[in-house]
Amino acid sequence: MATLQLTHAPILTSSAQLLILPVNTAGIFLDPVLTKSKTLFPDNYQRYYRACRDGSLNVGSCMLHKRALEQAGLGISSNGNQPSYIANLVISDHPYHPARMRWVTEALTEFQQQLIPLIRYQGIRRISLLARPLIYSNTRDNETDTRNSANSLPLDWDTDILPLLIKKLQDLPKLRIDVHVPRNIEF
Repeated sequence: MATLQLTHAPILTSSAQLLILPVNTAGIFLDPVLTKSKTLFPDNYQRYYRACRDGSLNVGSCMLHKRALEQAGLGISSNGNQPSYIANLVISDHPYHPARMRWVTEALTEFQQQLIPLIRYQGIRRISLLARPLIYSNTRDNETDTRNSANSLPLDWDTDILPLLIKKLQDLPKLRIDVHVPRNIEF
């Protein structure tokens, strides 16, 4: 049984073996943590951006990337804190569009299926999830988009996202999941 722990600690300094980064199909990052991950994990970003450009990345999917750890140079000293895998959860079609419940559910389902072999055969025991992109906060777009207002409503942390994370990830065996939430969310 997995244990979910909410934390305000920075995700990019965590000692997780696998990072979960919510992304979009446009290949554009607006979140500062995701922007920083471009430079910290360039191999992941290049693969992700290439998949966005050629249209092979669908909303509601998960692109799992095994990182090639550095063998020489200054980067080798920090290999202990770097994740071995990065899961790119595709939760939106554009950075200005909110994540939809159906897309998040499909992406988490696909992620769960890809994670089971890593737990069994690769010894993955600790993962970290960046939760801020899952919580949509751009109210300007919500006010102007009235034709599909049922589909563009922002997902609420307490009623939508947290119960979904518990439902999809809690049954995974022998796993610690650190969910990195914004400071305005109390726990």
